[in-house]
Amino acid sequence: MPEPSPPLRPDTLLFIYYIDGAIPTHHHIETENFIGNWVEDDFSFLFFTQPAHEKVMQLLASFPGRKLLDEYEMTYAQWQGGITQPVRIGRFLLNPTWIKASPGENEVEMVIDSGVVFGNGAHTTTQACLEAIDIACAGNKVHSMLDLGSGTGILAIAAAKLGCEKIVAVDYNYLAAKTTRQNVILNRLDDHILVVNGRAEEHTAIAADLLVANIHFDVMKDLVRTEGFLHQKWFVLSGLLNSEVEKILDYLATQPVLILKRWNQDNIWHTVLGITQVLGKAHK
Repeated sequence: MPEPSPPLRPDTLLFIYYIDGAIPTHHHIETENFIGNWVEDDFSFLFFTQPAHEKVMQLLASFPGRKLLDEYEMTYAQWQGGITQPVRIGRFLLNPTWIKASPGENEVEMVIDSGVVFGNGAHTTTQACLEAIDIACAGNKVHSMLDLGSGTGILAIAAAKLGCEKIVAVDYNYLAAKTTRQNVILNRLDDHILVVNGRAEEHTAIAADLLVANIHFDVMKDLVRTEGFLHQKWFVLSGLLNSEVEKILDYLATQPVLILKRWNQDNIWHTVLGITQVLGKAHK
């Protein structure tokens, strides 16, 4: 994975090019102003810090069938929805790279550079996951963790800050994995967190004390059915809408697991904390 890019600031101008057709994530674009390529389904968003229309058109000429749908110019603060200040979630303090709030007593501080990836701590699923991780880590029995769908790496970093020693953070989106890696370095946690660009459901064979998946339902429904899922001790499942969480819970009701707590702060997004029933006594 390449070296981290310089952090963006709230007033940094972004030039975004919306492409119909996926540009391979590992394709090298030769310009210092290129930030990254976000691939979603069969579309790409190319991010630059300077106008790059001609560069993009040259790129598209190399990939027949792709076409430019639109281009945007906005500040980094606008792209991130206006959240540019430190964020406090429970006892966690998330500082951006350009401003540092002092942690209070017992607060856990993290430095988070979201880049152009969404995941600055403002979403309710992130907040619920942090609370669930704090509960799971309270007894100092969580020494290993799988963070599936790592995004910007907030959840993996939080667990490491709470004493989790070995963490594998996985994201299928290359730009998200790259951003997670950047935040691992910023927080000096290289020795504790391994970042992997890969499919979440292919990594449950790694038995861990805690599995956290804040991820799309299409991935979640397969993830909980993998043989390795029941090898985990604690699990946190998040990113689920109303109908989706009921489908997941209906399936888990047929499995040897115990649901400990559910979050539904806005009647839209759901988070579930549980353990295997076999290991339940060890966690009481």
